[in-house]
Amino acid sequence: MPAGRSEEVFEEMEHTEPFAFKAGDYPDKPGCYLMRDASGRLLYVGKSKKLRSRLRSYFTTRHARKRLGELVAQIASIEIILVNNETESLLLENNLIKIHKPPYNRALKRDNSGYAYLELTAERIPRLAVHYRDRREQEAPAADKPPGSASRPASAGPRRFGPFASARFRNELLEFLADHYKLRSCATLPKRACLLYHIGKCSGICEGHVSEADYAKDVKQVSELLFGGSKDALIARMYRQMGEYAEQLKFEKAQNMLSHIRNLEKTPEAQIVDRETNVNQEVLYFGGDGVMIAKVQQGMLRDFQLHELERGFAETACDRFLIQRYRAVTKPDELIVNRVADPGAVRRALRRPGEGQVPALRITQPKRGLKRALLELCRENYEYRKGGTEEPHPED
Repeated sequence: MPAGRSEEVFEEMEHTEPFAFKAGDYPDKPGCYLMRDASGRLLYVGKSKKLRSRLRSYFTTRHARKRLGELVAQIASIEIILVNNETESLLLENNLIKIHKPPYNRALKRDNSGYAYLELTAERIPRLAVHYRDRREQEAPAADKPPGSASRPASAGPRRFGPFASARFRNELLEFLADHYKLRSCATLPKRACLLYHIGKCSGICEGHVSEADYAKDVKQVSELLFGGSKDALIARMYRQMGEYAEQLKFEKAQNMLSHIRNLEKTPEAQIVDRETNVNQEVLYFGGDGVMIAKVQQGMLRDFQLHELERGFAETACDRFLIQRYRAVTKPDELIVNRVADPGAVRRALRRPGEGQVPALRITQPKRGLKRALLELCRENYEYRKGGTEEPHPED
């Protein structure tokens, strides 16, 4: 290295202040942490079910690994994203790593890594396959397309169940479906039955060992089983199926079903940070003097942004913020908000020339359900960033 450059690097290192970690600044709750350098560049994304304890370990431990020591030396700020449970922290970490590809993260960068879905394809003879979502930022609609039209629900296509934070859960479910419904899993339909047919895990549709009509009945049963409700509903249907096997004196099948149920009952908690949908949403929690925005693209939580509200506008501050923001950026399909004074006036103000028959922007104030849970998560992150200093608004 040239002498001048060496002195320059030494001078930079000499003037770099180490990050002043204060354990009390961080919650002992589940979530993800994003470590950045002095320029704001994202260095590393991690997760923990107890953030304070995990972060403390970076600054109170002598690091044997050179790479870890280099990371800690560059940290200038740590951003926290709170979630509801460990499962959500796993899935959110996976999303963030694939979106940003931080230099100090080695695992989960590949698109076919992390947490997968089970996909029931829309082929003439459907199959079950493991599917990894494209978690990269989607392109904005082209200039000649009406805003919002790019993410409207598409026509009937493959259906997906998941994602699976537990690979064991996914494999147990696949094993159960292969044992009981025998749908094909091959990417290309062969001309002759393969080993899976001979060991009883495929119906042999390729060689005509089952008719397409009977195969379609099995596909319908699998579809109802996977997409008919929650995990609890899935397990309840499995119990009913087990009872039917027992009544038919098919005791081996009933025992096999019970074994799968026992394993599926050990699956992780429910989660709201990674869902299968074609709708783009932004969740806005309005506090006293700020707003926290969570961007949810096709069901995947991508980031949180804290903005200040204009002062002096009282109850109309929320409406002014919505109009100013969404006139300047591409509108999502839906805004989920805790407060808005006149949603109709906001929708009219955001209507753009040339949008024609495109549905108006949906503005939702949920009181319960999944959307309310997203709003509550936004609120929790807002209160953490603000230090819990604000009184709750009466409408919240």
